[in-house]
Amino acid sequence: MLELYEQYKGLLFHLAYQMTGTVTDAEDAVQDVFVKVQSLPIGQIREPKAYLCKMVTNRCLDEIKSARNRREQYFGPWLPEPIPESYGETYETVENQELLSYAMLVLLERLSPSERAVFVLREALGFDYPEIAGLIDKTEANCRKLMSRARGKMGITEEDLIGVGSVEEEWVNRFFTALSEGNAEHVLSLLADDAVLLSDGGGKVIAAARPVETRERVARFLSGILRQALLEDGVAPEIEVRELNHQTGVVFRQAGNVTGVVFFNIRNGLLQDIYIVRNPDKLTGI
Repeated sequence: MLELYEQYKGLLFHLAYQMTGTVTDAEDAVQDVFVKVQSLPIGQIREPKAYLCKMVTNRCLDEIKSARNRREQYFGPWLPEPIPESYGETYETVENQELLSYAMLVLLERLSPSERAVFVLREALGFDYPEIAGLIDKTEANCRKLMSRARGKMGITEEDLIGVGSVEEEWVNRFFTALSEGNAEHVLSLLADDAVLLSDGGGKVIAAARPVETRERVARFLSGILRQALLEDGVAPEIEVRELNHQTGVVFRQAGNVTGVVFFNIRNGLLQDIYIVRNPDKLTGI
């Protein structure tokens, strides 16, 4: 059993994390499944990868259904929990280390549990449709329909899939330099007209309760955040550009404490989406 755990824990964690959007729920799902599997005769598991993925998928489908009620009561936008690059080291045995981009994880919230399962299994983990049909107990044709419906709800094309839309460190540095210097014209030139900013404070810290839309409002909001940070401590926040969720992210610190994580999504060379995670409960692993 230990051998199975070492071989598949990475794959199962990535599956569960992308299904639920939280590290704790993903770790719990993986642990619960292996606890149940321990009671089974090892010879009874003929195809361990498929068997374990099916158990984790079902466990996560139940978790998503119960989490929806909690998230309806959540204060402000709910965003997925960031994960540091060290998770890649912890789960180095994962067969396919691709994660959906953070922007994709956000869009997954629009999907039904079954649509979400099909999308993650197909686009992130590379399962084919016959395999997915076996994992979620639906026909292959039904899985293809769920996938088509998921893409439609997310408003994405093939070009928007894995990896596309992330930014390089140099671009991030240029953007924050313009922002910190108060170069409004430069900041606006980097934003799409219909740019959107989502901020998740969980009702525990200051954050925008609703999406901030249009590039002018987004630019003003970001400038306001920096000014507020200076007023609170008298010193500029420490800004670190680093790999998070297998893409470039930005970590904000005040007095050594992580106060926020920011992800960007680029489209047609312009900043389309900004995601700011400020809920302290989601920053403990950063």
